Amino acid sequence: MHYVMNKKVIERKITPLYPMRINKYLALKKITTRRGADELVKEKKVFINGKLAILGSKVLEKDVVEIKGAETKKYLYFAYNKPIGIETDSPREDLFPLGRLDKASHGLLILTNDGRITDALLNPKYFHEKEYIVRTLNKLRSSFKQKMGSGVNIEGYMTKKCKVKILNEFSFRVTLTEGKKHQIRRMCSALFQEVADLKRERIMNIKLGNLKPNAMREIKDEELAIFLNQVLHQS
Repeated sequence: MHYVMNKKVIERKITPLYPMRINKYLALKKITTRRGADELVKEKKVFINGKLAILGSKVLEKDVVEIKGAETKKYLYFAYNKPIGIETDSPREDLFPLGRLDKASHGLLILTNDGRITDALLNPKYFHEKEYIVRTLNKLRSSFKQKMGSGVNIEGYMTKKCKVKILNEFSFRVTLTEGKKHQIRRMCSALFQEVADLKRERIMNIKLGNLKPNAMREIKDEELAIFLNQVLHQS
């Protein structure tokens, strides 16, 4: 299987099911999103075996796909410290947040313009660690760590096992691999603990560190390489 851009052939070691629609093919190759692929087709920039592709065109495994005259998009990635009291949003119009933090929570958000990684990071079929520091209003019960870590029934859904470390009588660190809406707050409530403060400190290898509230820093170099490798090359 070959993909050609600017007359350079790039080998891709994947074994998808063929034939497949051209927009799915380009999204699978991490070239663009399906919607972006449709736009490239409409702009008559996509060719299959030298012939102009149309919306709905299908690709076989032996086919050669070319994109001609397409500008290479510069992907940007930033760590952002969302303050308490604001909705999940991006301070820059050219970036969007990957995932959410509720208004009462604060901490790490990843901002990007890379639509390729949205599903790969947020789809529940994939497992990506997210680490939080939680402070409670009432003293943690002696059975809290064991029950929280084993999974909690929240309104009929049994959460996956998670890592829990008790920091003191009123706070703990928890690492999840899933992200149901208000999950930590709902888990705590089910265990008769009320959350006073919830802060996200890490998403995979990206750490909040010393970043001040409402500040952002670029994710780059080795940190970015590790992050993208984990997101884009997961099985």
